[in-house]
Amino acid sequence: MFYGAVVWDPWLIVAQIVFLQCLYYLTLGLFLLLLVGTRVSRMSLVYFFDFAAVSTSTVTGWSVIASFMLTAVAGAGYMLYLIERAKKCLDYSATLFINHLLICIIYGGWPSSITWWVVNGTGLAVMDLLGEYLCIKLVEQREIPIARCLTNWRNTADKNRFHWSIWAIPLDDALDAILYQIRIG
Repeated sequence: MFYGAVVWDPWLIVAQIVFLQCLYYLTLGLFLLLLVGTRVSRMSLVYFFDFAAVSTSTVTGWSVIASFMLTAVAGAGYMLYLIERAKKCLDYSATLFINHLLICIIYGGWPSSITWWVVNGTGLAVMDLLGEYLCIKLVEQREIPIARCLTNWRNTADKNRFHWSIWAIPLDDALDAILYQIRIG
C-alpha cells in the first residue's frame, strides 16, 4: 500500500487499537506467568492492574517490572505488523498506555506509586521508539518495485518484444510511488 493517499477508516483504527491492546495483555500475562507465577502461590489480576504490585522492594516486584518491560518490547514488534507506520507508533502506544491507566484506576484507584509511573512511562517510550525504529528500518525503507520494471523495459532491445505483462504495478501506482519518494527524500 502506498501511503500518499491514505483513506481514513475509523473501523480499522478501532480494530487495530483493540487488537494491539489484546496482544499486549496476552503477552503481559505470558511474561507474568513465567516470571511471577513461579514465585507466588496464586496469580491474579493484581499483578496486571494494581500499582502496588509494581515495586522495587521485592524480587516479585522486580519480576513484575521485567514483565512490563519485556511486554513493551514485544508491543513494538506487534506494531511493526499491525500499524506499519512509524508516524503512527506514538499514537497507538500512547492510546494503549492511556487505556491501561484507565483500567488501573478502575481496578485499584489512582496509581500513587512513583515506581508505577516510571515503569509505565519507560514502557511507553520503549514501545514507541523501538516501534518507530522497526517500522522505519523494516517497512518504510523497503525497495519500491518500480526500478525493476523500468530496468526490464530499458533492457528490452527489440521494441517488438516488449510485453505489457512485465509491468508489476499499474502506472498510476508507479507515479504515486515516485511522488512519495520525492516527498520523503
